[in-house]
Amino acid sequence: MGKVIHVAVGVVQRGDGAILIARRLDHLHMGGRWEFPGGKVEAGESVQQALTRELLEEVAIDVTGLQPLTEIRHDYPEKTVLLDTWWVTEFNGEASGREGQEILWVAVAELGNYQFPDANGPIVEAVQFACGR
Repeated sequence: MGKVIHVAVGVVQRGDGAILIARRLDHLHMGGRWEFPGGKVEAGESVQQALTRELLEEVAIDVTGLQPLTEIRHDYPEKTVLLDTWWVTEFNGEASGREGQEILWVAVAELGNYQFPDANGPIVEAVQFACGR
């Protein structure tokens, strides 16, 4: 079994309840699918620090409030990912795709209309459950 990749994932929710999703660039693993923004936790970083850094780098928002949502371990044939998923309840700035990726704000009820990487399925379910959808 290969090493586990620890990933900090942010479910960013706006005041109107919409959730931020980003489209993976085509050359990446699971390219073209939608995902919740985030990235790898680097050595010496807490999950919260990693998520704050990644969201600033990827979608130009400065996280000011976080709450744990769920933790998912998923085995792909080539790697295992541990998705440490957090609600981003407060942030400053206007989200934009800093790495050239498309981003969308979608209603919780519409998340099921987008194709996410396999590991993200339980996150979508957790969000829908938490929001009573």
